[in-house]
Amino acid sequence: MYLIDMFNKKLKMPTAETALAGRAAPLPTAETHFVNGRKLAGPYPEGLETAIFGLGCFWGAERKFWQLPAGIWVTAVGYAGGYTENPTYQETCGGMTGHTEAVLVVYDPKIVSYAELLKTFWENHDPTQGMRQGNDVGTQYRSAIYATTDEQLSEAKASAEVYGAALAARNFGPVTTEIRKDVPFYFAEAYHQQYLAKNPGGYCGLGGTGVSCAIGTGVTAA
Repeated sequence: MYLIDMFNKKLKMPTAETALAGRAAPLPTAETHFVNGRKLAGPYPEGLETAIFGLGCFWGAERKFWQLPAGIWVTAVGYAGGYTENPTYQETCGGMTGHTEAVLVVYDPKIVSYAELLKTFWENHDPTQGMRQGNDVGTQYRSAIYATTDEQLSEAKASAEVYGAALAARNFGPVTTEIRKDVPFYFAEAYHQQYLAKNPGGYCGLGGTGVSCAIGTGVTAA
């Protein structure tokens, strides 16, 4: 019975009243990106934009974005979408923060479009699984897009309709992706940043549906 209760708890979002309070000070994290050496938390060069995505375990999710061929300035992993301020990894995995594991993508929109980031997001996980991603179960693995501009929000919602129709045509269930705007992003601990670059044989639980997302690539020459 205890294991059943713990399992159900991991699938249920806390409320603002029941979530952990967290802390005012940000968690210590890496200063620079392990792959490209750029400052992880900025300041970022003028003209760059930020995007936030949740698509399962953030180790593999982050790698999908830093491996895009052009236009990515820096990526980072963290926690977003919940109530707890500056949560730890253990708190997030406990299911009482409301956060999902998220990836911050800082990109140059003159080189890579938000549409290409959305395509990468949709095609590299299964957005129909609710509070899980494959064998990874819990609220911290839910699918999410947290827009940072009104334009991103509109584009994200439109892409969900397009990809939802493509999934339905292949007998998948409805898209469960959470899409919101202006959601705080809290940087995760240093050891999580670019984890699969530091540990090439490390765990990656991502698996797409095999369904292509029919939106523009948006990549131009650097």
